[in-house]
Amino acid sequence: MGGNSMPWVNKKSVLLASTAVALSMVASSAFAGGFALREQSAYYQGMSFAGNGTTGESISSMFWNPATLIGAGKGLTIESHSSFIMPESDIDGTFTPGALTTVNGATSSTAGSGDIASDAWVPSTYTAYRFNDQVVFGLAVNAPFGLSTKPEQNWAGQYYSRSSEVFSVNVNPAIAYQINDMFAVGVGVQAQYLQVRLKSAYPFSTSAATTEFKGEGYGIGVTAGLTVRPWEGTEIGLGYRSAVANNLDGSYINPGGRFFAGMTPVSFAGNRAGIEATVVTPETVTLSASHRINDTFKIAGTVEWTNWSRLKTVHPSSDGGTATTNPTGLPNLEFNYDDGWFFSVGGEYNWNQQVTLRAGVGYELSPIDEAIRSTRLPDNDRLWLSAGMTWSPSDNLAFDIGYSHLIPADTKIDISGNHQDYNSNIGTYTGKVDSQVNIISAALRYTY
Repeated sequence: MGGNSMPWVNKKSVLLASTAVALSMVASSAFAGGFALREQSAYYQGMSFAGNGTTGESISSMFWNPATLIGAGKGLTIESHSSFIMPESDIDGTFTPGALTTVNGATSSTAGSGDIASDAWVPSTYTAYRFNDQVVFGLAVNAPFGLSTKPEQNWAGQYYSRSSEVFSVNVNPAIAYQINDMFAVGVGVQAQYLQVRLKSAYPFSTSAATTEFKGEGYGIGVTAGLTVRPWEGTEIGLGYRSAVANNLDGSYINPGGRFFAGMTPVSFAGNRAGIEATVVTPETVTLSASHRINDTFKIAGTVEWTNWSRLKTVHPSSDGGTATTNPTGLPNLEFNYDDGWFFSVGGEYNWNQQVTLRAGVGYELSPIDEAIRSTRLPDNDRLWLSAGMTWSPSDNLAFDIGYSHLIPADTKIDISGNHQDYNSNIGTYTGKVDSQVNIISAALRYTY
């Protein structure tokens, strides 16, 4: 049925409404709580990040607490860290089509996702310059947020997700000041770039064509921290990374299809719509402690809180383009995350003057539960098991290596009923996720 066959239907209204509905279906599951990247240090990887907010042999602790820069050596210190994340994640389930069956011809499907997870390389660099006994300047370049999932093209859940990509770069200059033998403080600035790209099968297309939301933008934040040494050999660190409001500018690509005007399907042409959205990445508070038992043994622990619950609503809007290409009245996108928590304990053992061994265990409480778990990133609570070592062939050169094996809890997806992504026009998807993650990190540290 052609677009001109129903003159009483305003085609512009149909186009804008269809764009709004499809954008809601695409973006409502875009930012699962697991898209933060913890893998910022090969040194602390080996202890499941226990003690990462206290001073150690690596200045990478500045990512969590800028006050720890005060532990840098004399002169200039440079560190290069690389983490190789190797996840495996398969989703098997059943899709039952909804009201749009009469429009797109969708049928029930049990086609598996295949391995949706993508291997990733996460680099980070740290530089510190000791100005004097009290002041140290630092600079960190990191990728604090990232995600890449890509199931098989025509899998059972394609109307809820095809591929998802989140990419970030964060530049963080900082300064630390030693107040006295007990206290040190630090502050820094974050300049962050964020890019988002999301695809799914277009629900109004008889050929299951791909719809895409993509955007990129920038934001500014701060970091701050404190370290306290109440007695010899013991240190407590408290670090803060602020939320960053990333103002995304991008587009929604509508491949063409149909939209319901009341209960009547109406055809319309494809379209690229300009949009804006503000995505606020959450703040994090890290509380760490370390205690050196003797010259050989050191123990450490960390508790980390991430304010994912601030992601309640994202407000997509038009970007000021022309009336024919610019959606208006875009719906608010509701998110219902819990806060995220991470706990870890670990220790290190000085084997000799050149070799240090370390190990740790951690447990992460995901901000996602079954009521909001999506097919884009089926995140869940997970256990961290880690080990690592440092080899220091000279006083100013060191190599770190760390390994972690992550074991997620049993994970189910149930997009039906009261699930926030459920759309009765699209249908239901229920499934089970089988996943695991292996991470290998390596670093080179050098002091001039």
